[in-house]
Amino acid sequence: GLAALPTYSRGAAVAQFLFVNGRPVRDKLLLGALRAAYSDVLARDRHPAAVLFLDCPTERVDVNVHPAKAEVRFREPGVARGLVVSGLRHALAEAGHRASSTVAGAALGAFRPEGTPRVWQMERPAPGLRAAAYSVQSPQGFADGSPGFVPSARVEPESVEAADDRPLGAARAQIHENYIVAQTATGMVIVDQHAAHERLVYERLKAQMAEAGVAAQALLIPEVVEMSAAEAARLLDHAEALARLGLEVEPFGPGAVVVRTTPAPLGPVDAGALVRDILDEIADAGDSALLGARLDAVLSRMACHGSVRSGRRMSGDEMNALLRRMEATPLSGQCNHGRPTYVELRLADIERLFGRR
Repeated sequence: GLAALPTYSRGAAVAQFLFVNGRPVRDKLLLGALRAAYSDVLARDRHPAAVLFLDCPTERVDVNVHPAKAEVRFREPGVARGLVVSGLRHALAEAGHRASSTVAGAALGAFRPEGTPRVWQMERPAPGLRAAAYSVQSPQGFADGSPGFVPSARVEPESVEAADDRPLGAARAQIHENYIVAQTATGMVIVDQHAAHERLVYERLKAQMAEAGVAAQALLIPEVVEMSAAEAARLLDHAEALARLGLEVEPFGPGAVVVRTTPAPLGPVDAGALVRDILDEIADAGDSALLGARLDAVLSRMACHGSVRSGRRMSGDEMNALLRRMEATPLSGQCNHGRPTYVELRLADIERLFGRR
């Protein structure tokens, strides 16, 4: 079948088509398997797009359980569900850092002029902006800007190691202390540094969890976090699972817990804010969710606290290191909520915007 990248998610389950032995079905088991396969890369209010074809011997599936034959019953439902989930997750992992091409299309659409003609002559800038523009255009050269002008972007010197031939290119600038602009062999890439690093931290936490649990770092001074008695009880019910994630919490009287360790991969972190976010995630997931799903949700919240924040200035080496890690990490084309981590603009499309093609 065909499965769309997570960045091509929809607001409703309108782009999901399932076939069993060539017959179209709307089977709850298969729809649940499809959602489970994308649970790690989509927000709860987003739905994947896919067309899946399942073929199996007729004696292993009963097609007469629904009057309209819209549902089926498998003799081994666990096997059928497992095949769908594992197959889709392997396919998504093989996509690597790719994001949907519709992301770039939407970005280019935002650049294009509106349908209503604009009267440019009447859009006169403020006197201060005109003075700054005249100063920049003065004979002493374009590099001598106005004394009071503070740029919102920083240009990096060209790296010694050429990386333009890499899929995500070489970092050339950082804009608004949040977006990395990189040059590729065929165009340019704009990366959301927080969203991209959040995904990288999340994948690293999951890898550590799968091996031997997340490493913990002890707090020099344990931090007491106050909350309601019910919230403290709910959090302590998951204390053993949280300890495997590197977060050790203990009761500290009525309506409070004490945090003794935090996950080491996160570095310095606000333990109180981390605990409250995890508590919200536990309450949101509910007791019906499987333990593995709850742990992944908690890891996702932790990754947000351990990622590069918006507003942080990054050096050229740091930006290039982030790009290289994105290229080597599966699913890095979207953040933990399914939003794109980067937008790629082809040189041909950029030239078309300026009427050069």
